[in-house]
Amino acid sequence: MAPENTEAETPDDAREEVAELVKRISASRDAYYGRDAEMVDDATYDSWMQRLEELERLHPELQSQDSPTLTVGAASGTLFDPVTHAERMLSLDNVFSREEFAAWGARVERDAGHPLAYLCEVKIDGLALSLRYENGRLVTAATRGDGRVGEDVTENVRRIPSIPQRLHGDDIPSLFEVRGEVFFTVDDFTALNARQEELGDRLFANPRNAASGSLRQKSEGKNPRQREAMDARLARLRLTVHGIGAWENPPAATQSGLYELLGTWGLPTSAYYRVVDSVSDADDFIRYYGEHRHEVEHEIDGIVIKVDDLALHDELGATSRAPRWAIAYKYPPEQVNTRLLDVVVSVGRTGRATPFAVMEPALVAGSVVRQATLHNQGVVKAKGVLIGDMVVLRKAGDVIPEVLGPVVELRDGSERAFVMPSACPDCGSLLAPAKEGDIDLRCPNTRSCPAQVRGRVEHIGSRGGLDIEGLGEVSAAALTQPLRPESPPLATEAGLFDLTPEQLFPIDVIVRDPETGLARLTESGEPDTRSPFRRQRKRTDPPAGTGGTFDGDADWVLSKAAVELLANIEKAKAAELWRFLVALNIRHVGPVAGRALAQWFGSIAAIRSASREDLAAVEGVGGIIADAVLDWFEVDWHRDIVENWTSAGAQLATPGHPGPGAAATVGGVLEGVTVVATGTLDGYTRDGAQEAIITAGGKAASSVSKKTDFVAAGPGAGSKLSKAEDLGVRVIDAAQFHLLVTEGPSALD
Repeated sequence: MAPENTEAETPDDAREEVAELVKRISASRDAYYGRDAEMVDDATYDSWMQRLEELERLHPELQSQDSPTLTVGAASGTLFDPVTHAERMLSLDNVFSREEFAAWGARVERDAGHPLAYLCEVKIDGLALSLRYENGRLVTAATRGDGRVGEDVTENVRRIPSIPQRLHGDDIPSLFEVRGEVFFTVDDFTALNARQEELGDRLFANPRNAASGSLRQKSEGKNPRQREAMDARLARLRLTVHGIGAWENPPAATQSGLYELLGTWGLPTSAYYRVVDSVSDADDFIRYYGEHRHEVEHEIDGIVIKVDDLALHDELGATSRAPRWAIAYKYPPEQVNTRLLDVVVSVGRTGRATPFAVMEPALVAGSVVRQATLHNQGVVKAKGVLIGDMVVLRKAGDVIPEVLGPVVELRDGSERAFVMPSACPDCGSLLAPAKEGDIDLRCPNTRSCPAQVRGRVEHIGSRGGLDIEGLGEVSAAALTQPLRPESPPLATEAGLFDLTPEQLFPIDVIVRDPETGLARLTESGEPDTRSPFRRQRKRTDPPAGTGGTFDGDADWVLSKAAVELLANIEKAKAAELWRFLVALNIRHVGPVAGRALAQWFGSIAAIRSASREDLAAVEGVGGIIADAVLDWFEVDWHRDIVENWTSAGAQLATPGHPGPGAAATVGGVLEGVTVVATGTLDGYTRDGAQEAIITAGGKAASSVSKKTDFVAAGPGAGSKLSKAEDLGVRVIDAAQFHLLVTEGPSALD
């Protein structure tokens, strides 16, 4: 669910709510696109996005350059090679009611100037894929990624029989991209999970997870049985093509005409689409599949409606993340009843104590649900749920749903009220609001609360931080909250770069259910434990001391995962400076602000010694972030982190950087030139455009003024484009922008 506030009372309230929403959405995206895990259901995620969009409309100054409302998907991971899409791979905006859909239809017809024909098709709940064909042959297949760069999954796609490796027919272009969805049918998914259970392997939560998990895996290192199972899963995957990417002058006037053409070449298109002549007829299509959604061979989560006329696609344009000529109608989530077994409290990276509902497993929309967030004690009270209640659970196809409330009529008197603990369940510190009037309770022990340290360590290893392979949720917990030894290797993140095999070797942890967080028990009723960083010695292992593994016990050696983790941590010492700034967990400092600070100052030392005025003057920083940076360095144990990392060899400065301010003013083809990038610029994300300007020695401004030299404008440019035209500032397109940042202003003459 979105935060309970329907309207932020003050700018500070709005700022905190925006920060919380961005954190939740980003974490959910990272899990969904990067780990094939679903942290929240579609309805909850959509409500977060709706609330964030509302807050950013009310408070435009709170919309950061990397806001989820301006971006698509998530950055690609390190498992697969990156692939740059020839044309950006956008997402879709959503509507959730007939009224919203009718308003969208009225808007596009108003912009087009006449009534339109619409192509309606079911929205497949699968994995988005882009296929690039050259001279009729498949050359690359890539996931969406962040819309500009995806993951190269060509090797696995070549093993999917339903995807043609070579097209046949007339007038096939020399190069074009098609976009589609990879999925399992409901029957194939059922058979797949039955086979998984038979083999003793983990079950997939839903068809989308199964499709993504099957496609985004490597065959290297798998034994013959695992490779056979992988091939069997890939063989069951299907593809439906639903759009195009890069394609110069496609030989069709309509989207439906393209479907027919692609079908003649051997590409599978939807069997569930119809072209209609009005918004009213499209609404009938939506209504029909809302009543017959379970009759479709695959899972669907809505209907996609597109303007059929291709010429209007360019005319109507796109925002930074979605086309204006298409919309997704999302069906209401499904509901079931299940038993609320307990309410447990979890403390996160920022110290916030969050209650979670633990329920009897319930099958909802194709996946088993056991847990849902209750946000805070105020929400628990407002919903009126008691532990032991039969509760109404709402879900829209994902893992973490919403508890709507109790079925009061089924109470038998054994239910009991949830009592919010007064102490942190991880360190025992008294919970308290961060400030007067806050509903949320927080653990004040920011330095050494194991839960907060665990969250910060996990953040350090994330893609947005130092991107350390192997430093995820499990390893972060093992390093900060082990069962044995009693003193964890990381009391704070300060010791991360000093970790040794001797510290990792003795660690034992309690095995916990990944969804509920509760300890798993052995047959004797004792907590189940394991050793994440050591393994039993094999007869084929080299003698102790010769194989590079720590021999702390005659029967055990350091695991491969532990060796690789230490190597990856060592490698991270040379990460870019902006990543270290993000990894330090400074409030408000994300990738955009981190890059700006790193490029301007060149070192942590220079940032630490800078005044508020110097920090705030950096483009993309401002007073709020400047205050957050200064406040962070005021804390002694924060300074200890920097000093320990530096002593351990972490590179907290950009090699060769000439000093504060020099990177933006000395050298480069844009020295002394101010550029504003706005709208969608093909080949560049919003952050990428800013970085390109700064790297070229220019000033990347956020607003247009008489001092602006160029405005690079793409679709969705809005008021900045209008102001540039009013002031007579030169406006350039994406191709000219590329010339500008690579060759300088003279290339545009």
